[in-house]
Amino acid sequence: MENSHGSPRRVKNVSLEELRDRLAEFARVRGWEQYHSPRNLLLALVGEVGELSEIFQWKGEVARGLPNWSPTDKEHLEEELSDVLLCLVQLADVCGLDLGQAALTKILKNAQKYPVNPKISDTTNFPNSYP
Repeated sequence: MENSHGSPRRVKNVSLEELRDRLAEFARVRGWEQYHSPRNLLLALVGEVGELSEIFQWKGEVARGLPNWSPTDKEHLEEELSDVLLCLVQLADVCGLDLGQAALTKILKNAQKYPVNPKISDTTNFPNSYP
């Protein structure tokens, strides 16, 4: 999906299903399916999370929106976040799980487990209201 300048075109609202299907095709045409066991994909995911962690390792606290980051640093972060997401989507697919539905279900379970407390629902107290 490239534009006339040869760079990737931005697509809004990409679904997990589209990512899953594209990843499956990407692996299939390269003959990589044989290597995509749940264990191997989990280990790849852990490696990618490590690479993502390295970006933040010595930065201390980082402001929302990354206002002090260079475009190059933001692009690097996008790439590592994407690697984590893609590994996670592949892992769920190989395990036969619907990751989107599982995530929605987990949000509902968390809402029951951590009900809103009117005394601390103010955003100034947010860090203390969610474990």
